[in-house]
Order: sequence, then structure tokens, then C-alpha cells
Amino acid sequence: MERKDFEAWLDNISVTFLSLTDLQKNETLDHLIGLSGAVQLRHLSNNLETLLKRDFLKLLPLELSFYLLKWLDPQTLLTCCLVSKQWNKVISACMEVWQTACKNLGWQIDDSVQDALHWKKVYLKAILRMKQLKDHEAFETSSLIGHSARVYALYYKDGLLCTGSDDLSAKLWDVSTGQCIYGIQTHTCAAVKFDEQKLVTGSFDNTVACWEWSSGAKTQYFRGHTGAVFSVDYNDELDILVSGSADFTVKVWALSTGVCLNTLTGHTEWVTKVVLQKCEVKSVMHSPGDYILLSADKYEIKIWPIGREINCKCLKTLTVSEDRSISLQPRLHFDGKYIVCSSALGLYQWDFASYDILRVIKPPEFASLSLLGFGDIFALLFDNHYLYIMDLRTEKLISRWPLPEYRKSKRGSSFLAGEMSWLNGLDGQNDVGLVFATSMPDHSIHLVLWKEHG
Repeated sequence: MERKDFEAWLDNISVTFLSLTDLQKNETLDHLIGLSGAVQLRHLSNNLETLLKRDFLKLLPLELSFYLLKWLDPQTLLTCCLVSKQWNKVISACMEVWQTACKNLGWQIDDSVQDALHWKKVYLKAILRMKQLKDHEAFETSSLIGHSARVYALYYKDGLLCTGSDDLSAKLWDVSTGQCIYGIQTHTCAAVKFDEQKLVTGSFDNTVACWEWSSGAKTQYFRGHTGAVFSVDYNDELDILVSGSADFTVKVWALSTGVCLNTLTGHTEWVTKVVLQKCEVKSVMHSPGDYILLSADKYEIKIWPIGREINCKCLKTLTVSEDRSISLQPRLHFDGKYIVCSSALGLYQWDFASYDILRVIKPPEFASLSLLGFGDIFALLFDNHYLYIMDLRTEKLISRWPLPEYRKSKRGSSFLAGEMSWLNGLDGQNDVGLVFATSMPDHSIHLVLWKEHG
């Protein structure tokens, strides 16, 4: 058939075909397919794929593809990555999607990292860690053995754990290796704090002492309390040391000379915790950069201004019950912006700028939880049987880890949290090292450590 005659015939057939019903069109196509050979069938197959399967990720502008992908959950996107190399390339390049997915899991986001593939890898690492937490498989345990009597005091910093014991010694341990780096003879230790050069100890003999790690020599002595010293803190820049005691007082000392600068009164119970911290918010009573002292007893948290001046007056007293029917647990968190403490009623969070209670997180019915650490995203809590992680955005417990029969302490110093940065959001790098440490009845120290990602 000539081309001209064929085109006329095709036009005529097309008009007739369009006038048919859908059933008649299908029957016509079935008849034509039956008459077709291999060449026609292959041609039909190739064109049908193009007509019926439109790859929108390939055809749409990249910005529009990214907009559409934002509506899919990350697990669906991971499945879509398996469709083709092109889909995997486009989906992996959608940086905002993976950053948002990481944030939703409680991961810290560094906006300066603009490598899209990096954030997909971070997400894959994040879901693995969160699955381990959900399945209670994120941690492992270890023990430090070396003391011959009860371990009363623990303090952790930068991978090193200091322990103070009733055996008249203090030891410094490398948590990663379990090796004892230093061991020095001291008095009975109820509280310890250290840095690279020195160790400061509060004792049941009513004194505070400063020791040199390298020689074990006592470099300063602080006498004046009439009860055991349960908590110490210091600041080299201010040349100030503060101590809380069973004599209901807080003393402020010159760190370099041992001279008592001031005795702060007002507590009516043992002062079990003192915290010296720089303020980060502005209020009528203080400005950012001011040094603040917090002292806590069984019922109250007192806030004091501190500095090079000798005299200071209490700025505020915080309580959770006016009639003292509810006692505070001997753990205290203060980061310059918020104060957090736990009680039988739950976790209390105060705004340091206004001293208002921001929220009270009620514990689950089955648990009376004590505070170990508090961040922007997570809180680390514990009771007599388990270590818990709470997602503060939902106030739900997302993981737990069994604890042995550790030594109980009314002063709260025989157990502590380890690395704390992950409480502000995991980042794939800060979920390493020590999570929790506590002293045991056999004088050893039980450690809970992050398990490697695998």
C-alpha cells in the first residue's frame, strides 16, 4: 500500500476506532494482537512501558522531586532507593529529608555539613542505635576492682573516673581500659572532684583537702565544718572552693590558701549537694556570666550569688512542697539555664531566669525514678532495678538496662552518670564511653558502657 493510501486508511480506521465502546476497542486490540508477529509484539511491549510507567523522579526538576519526597517516611524512602540507581541518587541527595529524619530520632544536626550522602549514612547509623536502645541492647557492663573497703564517692570527667573509699584512699581510673592511673592515700572520702593536677576531697572527718596526683601530697587543708562534708565544687578562675556539710551549712573557701571566706546558713537539713556554675540567662537578680552557687538539702534548693566578694545572700529558695511532705532526691542538675531535681512526685524543671516551674514530669506508675542526667532531648534516670532513658519530647521511657544490687546512699554520691553530651541529642560520635557507674557491696565499681554500633 502506498504511503498516501496508508495514511488515508489509518485516518479512517482511527475515526471508526474512537467511535467504538471500550469493550469493542478491547476486542479489536485482542484481534490485532492475535494477527501480530514477533516484531509487532516487541514494538508494542517497548511502547507500553514508556506509556504506562512514567519515572517522575527522572522527569521532574530536582527541587520538585525533593518536595514530593518530603511527604514520605524514611523507611519508605529507603525502600524506594532500591527501585533504580537514578532513584537512589535522587533520594540520597535529598539532604533536608535525612536531616529531619535524624532530628526526629533525637540526633544532633550540624547544619554546616552540606554533604547529603553524609546525612543518609547518619540516619542509617541512628536507626541502628535507636533499635538497640528499644531492644535493650545498647549497653554493656564492666567492673573496676581495687578498693578494700566501701566506696562512698565517685566523680567522672573526660574518660576518667575518680573513686574515694573508706579504705583511706582515692583512685583515678581510665574507664576505657579499666586501669588504675593513680592511687593516693587520703582520709575517708564522702565527696571527690578532680582535674589534671589535683584532687579535692570532702571527708567524714569534717574537713576538705586538696591533693596533688603526681606526688600524692596534701597541698591544702580546709577546716571549719562541724559535720561530714558531703559535696564539694571549685573554680580555679575564681580561686574559690565550696563545700556542703551535715552541719547544715555551706562554706566558701579560698582555694589557694584554705581560708574560709564565708559560711552560708539557712539550711535545716544535711547539705548533700553544692554546684558552682556560670549563669547563662538574664534576670533581675543575675546576668549571663555571673557565677551562681546552688546548694540542696532534703527539702530545699538554695540559690546564692558567688564571686570574689566575701558576703552573699540567698537569692531564692526552691521547694516542691510547702509543708515538707515531699523530699528531694539527692541529685541536682544545673546548666546555667535550667534547674532540674527529682522527687517522689516526678522530675521538676525550673527556669533559672524566672525561677518558675516549667514542667513536672510524672514518673510511670510502676517506678519511682531518680535523676542522673538531663538534656535537651533525653534524660537518664534510674531506680533500684533499672537504668532508664526518657525521651523528653514525649516524656516516654524508650530504653532500660538492668542494674545489680548496688550500694544505696542517702547522699546520692555513690552513683553517677558518665558522658552527658548525648543527652542533648545523639550524633553518632558521642554515644561512647561511660553511661553510669555505681559502687557495689563488694567494694568494686559497676560500670555501664555504650556498646559499639556493630
